[in-house]
Amino acid sequence: MGVYTQYFQKSKVFLYPLLDIKKGATYVPRQTYIAWEDMYSIEDTMFLCVYQTPMNERFQRFIDRFILSHELFDKYIQLEDKKHLFIFNLKSRKFDFDNFIEGKYSKISLDSKIKILDFFGSNDKVEDYIHSFLSPKDHHEEYAEYLGVDIESIKEVYELCTPPDIEKETLINNNWILTKVLEENSIYLTDI
Repeated sequence: MGVYTQYFQKSKVFLYPLLDIKKGATYVPRQTYIAWEDMYSIEDTMFLCVYQTPMNERFQRFIDRFILSHELFDKYIQLEDKKHLFIFNLKSRKFDFDNFIEGKYSKISLDSKIKILDFFGSNDKVEDYIHSFLSPKDHHEEYAEYLGVDIESIKEVYELCTPPDIEKETLINNNWILTKVLEENSIYLTDI
């Protein structure tokens, strides 16, 4: 299998599958985040999905079917003409969210592990990596050999995937925030 060494958006791999939107759905988020600069911190336990597509009938049907009716759906914000932000409140999955933040993927609940593995089940290579991240004990020897280190070093670290990089997992889009602040704080001549 080898060892995956490149950084990847951890929220897209470990949190998105928890929404139960099946792989192969017509639309997938262009990016996912766990924080939004100046809006939400990781303590807010929110999960943000950015879709980049025109708002048309087909996308609206997807939204109606998979997002608006979702039990975790919290808010929709149109960031730009073809850029849509959907925010999900993961407070009911705080245990898994906290383990995700700490990079303790092996401690994610069994129910969530099953959802994650089911989501990636059709791609053997990806599934192997995901399985090694969720059940690292089964892969310690392989990682130790690949990295040329003592297996005790791997066992001590235990997890085989780095924690999420909070900076990379934070949405930075101050244009929308600035627009809202200006709208709320502007004084118009008609108001005087």
